Amino acid sequence: MTSAEPVSAHDRRTVSDVTGVIVLAGCATWSVISASVHGGRPEGVLLAVLAVAAGYASGRMCGSYLPVAAPGAGALAGLGLAIAAPNTAPGPQVISPLGQTGSTAALLTLSAGAACCAAWAARPPALRLGLRLLAAGIGVASAFLGSTAGCVACAGVLLCSLAADRMRRGPGLAGLALAAGLVTGATWAVAENALPDGLTSSLEGQLTQQRVQLWRDALDMAHQEPGLGVGPGRFPELSPTVTQSPTTDGKPYSAPFQQAAEQGLLGVVLLAAVFCWVLYALWRTPRPTSVALTAGAALTALAAIAAVGNALSFPTVTAGAGLLAGLATARPLPEVPQSTVEEGGRTHSGRSGP
Repeated sequence: MTSAEPVSAHDRRTVSDVTGVIVLAGCATWSVISASVHGGRPEGVLLAVLAVAAGYASGRMCGSYLPVAAPGAGALAGLGLAIAAPNTAPGPQVISPLGQTGSTAALLTLSAGAACCAAWAARPPALRLGLRLLAAGIGVASAFLGSTAGCVACAGVLLCSLAADRMRRGPGLAGLALAAGLVTGATWAVAENALPDGLTSSLEGQLTQQRVQLWRDALDMAHQEPGLGVGPGRFPELSPTVTQSPTTDGKPYSAPFQQAAEQGLLGVVLLAAVFCWVLYALWRTPRPTSVALTAGAALTALAAIAAVGNALSFPTVTAGAGLLAGLATARPLPEVPQSTVEEGGRTHSGRSGP
């Protein structure tokens, strides 16, 4: 490093990396503490933390060496996993619209985001167009797979990606954070019955009354144990809706509500801190603004899906989110000018004479 600017950029990346380590370690530690007090099972939270960390580290490494091929391959892999998922088979869904299909919608959204990031990293216009067509094709595939949420999310990510080149990074990421907060606040308002009756009835019709009742069970647990929660993994045994209905799989179908019920208010704060850390890392990334905002849009769409579904209960989704964040924050390798390479070759040939 020969100037103050590269040193400053290195320091900023170090701060974001250290922040991520602290936040993820806090999530793992708090889940163990909450479980030790109430006899819960922290394995699910620990697996999710491990998946995010592993995906992020892999994305950082692959994104440095293969800034186009790595996200492109990730997009195809995510699409393949979504197509091969058992819940994409025809048949009745347990809870619509984001019950078992939550993981499918999340994978498709992350795949579309990865394809758009690869498109911005590509230089040949034909390759860039092909990758954007891949993102559009993932959205079409979402419709064929019956994932309405995935189709809407993929379309939103593609539109945000196309507009990302004309936006400033800071305001764009702030807008994405605000959007995620609004979705989470809307779910809380529905669960607390804080909206007008007509609007509440309309939203309950879209979300299903059973899902809203699960949210209210989670809020009741959070009110009873606001500090430590009832313990990770204990929601199914304490929820009246779960015990009275054999059609549920024991999930509250909302990551914030699950954290509030099982790990208390600090669990919700830590979940929000993970999302804020990702946005902060995207703000500090040396990659172009278009890549940062595209990844941010995909991860915000994932946060919205997780607010009304159980997408984060699947390790493939959490690992995919970490992978996309790592790809978008990877430090690109410095390019060696062609003139330097040619000069080095001439110098070497000059020294190799007899």
